[in-house]
Amino acid sequence: MVVLNRIYTRTGDKGSTRLSTGEPVSKASLRVEAYGGVDETNAFIGVARQHAGGDAELDAMLERIQNDLFDLGADLATPEQNEKPEWEPLRVIEAQVERLEAEIDLINERLSPLTSFVLPAGSPLSAALHVARTVCRRAERTCVALAATEGEIVGQPALKYLNRLSDLLFVAARRANSDGASDVLWKPGATR
Repeated sequence: MVVLNRIYTRTGDKGSTRLSTGEPVSKASLRVEAYGGVDETNAFIGVARQHAGGDAELDAMLERIQNDLFDLGADLATPEQNEKPEWEPLRVIEAQVERLEAEIDLINERLSPLTSFVLPAGSPLSAALHVARTVCRRAERTCVALAATEGEIVGQPALKYLNRLSDLLFVAARRANSDGASDVLWKPGATR
């Protein structure tokens, strides 16, 4: 259970914060950057949802994903350690990745085939989902860098989740453009 009865603590005034284990770390650490990127992705999905009123099914998917992203943030804020913690850490699981895959397939069935790369444009919902997608890719790159750092562990389901999420946000952006019919396509060399 999370209890937030005080918003400011002043503990970060000198550039440090604490992980969920209580361990102090720099706010510039890759781990903090990783879960910060997940939080930023979540915020952009929240902005996108402001335009999803006409698509209740997609809005429900995005709401569930926002909750998943809090799970992912908790996962990343709780580094795996040699000793067993006093509580069971919340981890992203393979079933969450599989659900994203099923939703990607469901959305993609309706879409018109692509004949070119898609520009991040079209409807306000589509454009906002493309922003969320690119922020998600940045969070994924940070998590990959964290996982490649000696002594750091990032669970495979967490990495897979971010990879699939950016794919879901791509197909959702196409769905928001009349199932791809209103996509704005790249025209190679057209502006030379």
